[in-house]
Amino acid sequence: MDVDRADTPLDRWEQRAELPLFYASLLFLAAYSVRILAHDVDVVWREIAFATMLLMWLIFLADFVVRLRLSGQPLHRFLRTRWLDAVVLFLPLLRPLRLVKLYTTLQRRRDEPVLSLYARVIVYAGLGAVLLGWAGALAVYHAERTAPGATILTFGDAVWWVCETLTTVGYGDVTPVTAWGRIIAVGLMICGLALLGAVTGSFSSWLIQVFTREDERRPPGDRRPPGASS
Repeated sequence: MDVDRADTPLDRWEQRAELPLFYASLLFLAAYSVRILAHDVDVVWREIAFATMLLMWLIFLADFVVRLRLSGQPLHRFLRTRWLDAVVLFLPLLRPLRLVKLYTTLQRRRDEPVLSLYARVIVYAGLGAVLLGWAGALAVYHAERTAPGATILTFGDAVWWVCETLTTVGYGDVTPVTAWGRIIAVGLMICGLALLGAVTGSFSSWLIQVFTREDERRPPGDRRPPGASS
């Protein structure tokens, strides 16, 4: 007899916690934005932003501990099967990578998917690119703006560089010069290739599916290419 995974304590926790955790990740990103971009504001607001970041991280840590306890697995096995949970715990700016998990959790509350498979892939990639791009621009701006010989001197430079990197264009007009900046660059290159591949692959599969359906609807003996007019 099959057991519904949604009946396990871990799955019940994830259904309840995933959406609040996503909001917490957005709040963390907003507080980090204040810390990096608001140079001229009163120091009190910067300290409030730092306290908010710390509070959100403690929430992420508590969630990780709860997941570990509810899984009933030893730590090494839990990390092997849920390595992304550990990654986003120590690098909270990468929490947008959990968008797929968020959608899966919310979808369990519905009988039918709201979007088709291809639309979901494109939506995931789009939202992921926007959130990761914003986080990457903040991180590289923080690492580069005061470095000797830096070319990324403003947040606008950082956003432009992230757009170049995620789309794999890379004009080379602005480039990171610090070690941390280059590490961020490698991560964004990998994410950019993955997101671009997901979107182009999904779009190609959708086109093939459309043409196949048109071909199946044509009368036998009709050898015109799909989409050709009568």
